[in-house]
Amino acid sequence: MPTGLPAVNSSVASDDEGWVWAQIKAEARRDAESEPALASYLYSTILSHSSLERSLSFHLGNKLCSSTLLSTLLYDLFLNAFSSDPSLRSAAVADLRAARERDPACVSYSHCLLNYKGFLACQAHRVAHLLWRQSRRPLALALHSRIADVFAVDIHPAARIGKGILFDHATGVVVGETAVIGNNVSILHHVTLGGTGKAGGDRHPKIGDGVLIGAGATILGNIKIGEGAKVGAGSVVLIDVPPRTTAVGNPARLVGGKEKPSKHEDVPGESMDHTSFISEWSDYII
Repeated sequence: MPTGLPAVNSSVASDDEGWVWAQIKAEARRDAESEPALASYLYSTILSHSSLERSLSFHLGNKLCSSTLLSTLLYDLFLNAFSSDPSLRSAAVADLRAARERDPACVSYSHCLLNYKGFLACQAHRVAHLLWRQSRRPLALALHSRIADVFAVDIHPAARIGKGILFDHATGVVVGETAVIGNNVSILHHVTLGGTGKAGGDRHPKIGDGVLIGAGATILGNIKIGEGAKVGAGSVVLIDVPPRTTAVGNPARLVGGKEKPSKHEDVPGESMDHTSFISEWSDYII
């Protein structure tokens, strides 16, 4: 499980970031030419900027600003965070790639950068988490509140999130304070990673690498969802789910039975395969 973001090879990360940024600018130029009504918007958000972190900081600042939390203040806050921490930039690139590769509705990197609120909420959370770790907690919590207001995504700034994350649709996602999300995880809308009461301490789920969590799933308590596991839509999970298995239902049960659960070899968080378990679910009824 990540304690923060994993260390990155700066040379490889820089090359990848440069390639993705070049793609984003090319897409923005194409869209500005084909749709002149968007030309000014695309210039101000993408084409006028020299780097991905500047474009992302500008866009987040304008999305999250209010009458008392100015866009210029937020721009400086975001830019300082992205510029000073290469792991934040690497994670943003991995998240852009995750959306482009896993979501068939994502038509371009620029579309994700500008319009995917799950992506934007995740990047803003990464900055809030950095502030939290720096003991700038009032500012982290203020940013957390704005993210929830604007994007309808409520991630506590102390929650730890890996890279290559897809919050697909994202509306109604709730992630508690002590939750941990690994790398290459895909989470759909109205998913809750919550606690089970008012007790403090380590009380939220730990999500392994490569996990897929379907829409409306609720995972409660300090439990582990193993690497490469799958949680079906609408499921309520209250106990550990072993690696590379599928849990469905309310309360959730393992497909194939508790003693010999059926295992899958793919990485659901990347394949986005939500229904492969149905043929093995003996009491599945329509």
